[in-house]
Amino acid sequence: MDFIFTDEQKMFRETVYRYGKEEIAPLCEDADLNGEFNFEIWNKLGEMGLLGLPFPEELGGSGADIVTCCLAGEALGHAGVDGGHMLALGAHTYLCAATLNTFGTQEQKEKYIPKLATGEWIGCMGLTEPGAGSDAAGLRTTAVKKGDKYILNGSKTFITNAPVAQVMVVYATLDRAQKHQGITAFIVEKDNPGFTTGQPFHKMGCRCSTTSEVFLEDCEVPLENCLGGEYKGWTMALSSVEWDRSTLLAPFFGTALYSLDECARYANERQQFGRPIKSFQAVQHRIANMKIFAEAAKLAIYRVASSKDNGQLLNPLQAAVNKMYVGDEGCNMATDSVMIHGGYGFMHEYPVERNYRDSRLGTIGGGTSDIMRMIVSRMMLM
Repeated sequence: MDFIFTDEQKMFRETVYRYGKEEIAPLCEDADLNGEFNFEIWNKLGEMGLLGLPFPEELGGSGADIVTCCLAGEALGHAGVDGGHMLALGAHTYLCAATLNTFGTQEQKEKYIPKLATGEWIGCMGLTEPGAGSDAAGLRTTAVKKGDKYILNGSKTFITNAPVAQVMVVYATLDRAQKHQGITAFIVEKDNPGFTTGQPFHKMGCRCSTTSEVFLEDCEVPLENCLGGEYKGWTMALSSVEWDRSTLLAPFFGTALYSLDECARYANERQQFGRPIKSFQAVQHRIANMKIFAEAAKLAIYRVASSKDNGQLLNPLQAAVNKMYVGDEGCNMATDSVMIHGGYGFMHEYPVERNYRDSRLGTIGGGTSDIMRMIVSRMMLM
């Protein structure tokens, strides 16, 4: 398939790339080294309108289509913005706010989307639990209707943005006996009685995204904060995962372009045995493999984005293939990037070191590569 971007989309992509390179990327190295969520970076993302791209203009967004959202993620990754802040953006815009925008009532949208679109409020999504990761349907957080409230009890883990978020889409079950059909989504604010977060985790990569557990102890949620209706949560959770296995892959592709640029530059400059290392076949083959991955990833990501823009439902097989390929091969590319840089690739001062650590999340978050293989094999052998 041939994806042709409009002149407006090309200009937008270039604008975001320049903005990311000049205004955001210079702040990322120290933030990653310190493992800190940088509010200055977050505010810059909001000022550029990148936190509210897919939402209606009347709610403070840009009304952008999904291809344009992918171009923004690609451009930021290509500019050298770290994986942690890109992960924070994805959890905020696509896993939280997009779910609210798709399934919320008009009153809910008007209350939350304008604040989320600008970044005034930070959002997150709570699905994963200590005993329910890949088996999301096995979640044990309960919700019980009591008077004019729902009472939620349980815990969530690995929740991106939780320590800094003002609002969270939480998935709980109204009836465990119904398994996935009993799941319901709720809008929970950080000030709701019974809602607390744990200490931020210290992670291998994506260190600038702040991640923690969430505890719900007789957490009181108003009836009007039920999202999408009772027993409708599983469909909504799958919709969120669609974003995770499609649009949220775009920054990984952008980072691949960034690494490719860095490796090509280094291969031209670095001298060994009296000549630049670009003359060695091993280096040439690694760079060729990186380019092949980048081209294939681009086709996979924009095929999904254009299909969603045309109103087609995301095929679970296609989504799993894309997620697995970009995750696994992205890690391979990150390894090649380090190897091309040799000992310098092991040093924090070179961005390929950070990209190597950040790339591991592509094989874990949003469904592990092993789970993706299970989905693919099951659907192929039906």
